[in-house]
Amino acid sequence: MENRPVLIAPSLLAANFLELGKEAAMLNESEADWFHLDVMDGRFVPNISFGLPVISQISKVARKTCDVHLMIEEPEKYAEAFQKAGANMLTVHYEACPHLHRNIQQIKNLGMKAGVALNPHTPVGLLENVIRDVDMVLIMSVNPGFGGQSFIEQTYHKIAQLRQLIDDSNAHALIEVDGGISAENAGQLIQAGANVLVAGSAVFASENPSGTISELKAAAMAGLGKM
Repeated sequence: MENRPVLIAPSLLAANFLELGKEAAMLNESEADWFHLDVMDGRFVPNISFGLPVISQISKVARKTCDVHLMIEEPEKYAEAFQKAGANMLTVHYEACPHLHRNIQQIKNLGMKAGVALNPHTPVGLLENVIRDVDMVLIMSVNPGFGGQSFIEQTYHKIAQLRQLIDDSNAHALIEVDGGISAENAGQLIQAGANVLVAGSAVFASENPSGTISELKAAAMAGLGKM
């Protein structure tokens, strides 16, 4: 069994927005490791979600890492504002950053951990020159912008490729996966090399969200045990 972190990061995009305080309290008491917060601008992705005011309120009550995923264009304009709102990990998209190294340095200089997200069609090899600079790589296992989509099977191969790149580069980036994740595929994703599993509707649409988080964690740990 490998000794590497296995984390569950429920996505509040799927939460009941009329009960966000209760949802946050549930996550605090559950086996969840992080709060995953998706920000969409309607430009980089064809949808709009929540932004700074909501994250600022959630971060005040969250007792766990606030993992903010920016699905937005020109993220450099807002990095400092998200840091002030309480983001601990800030992830930007490779596809939205023509000066990616500068984006990563900006995030780190603000005192946050830096992540880079890849859309389903983007090869992991494009991160070769920054892999040692980032704290996390987020592999999208669905097309970003909407919850509830089906998992893209090619993702397993992509995770394995990224794990190889990280190991070969003597890097320490975590691998996060987002989209279509459930207790059925959690173990296989961990076996492929993932560390952090984001689950939205699988958690918040269930009758017992806290129990579902525990199931995800158990399935993920079982996958690690098979390494």
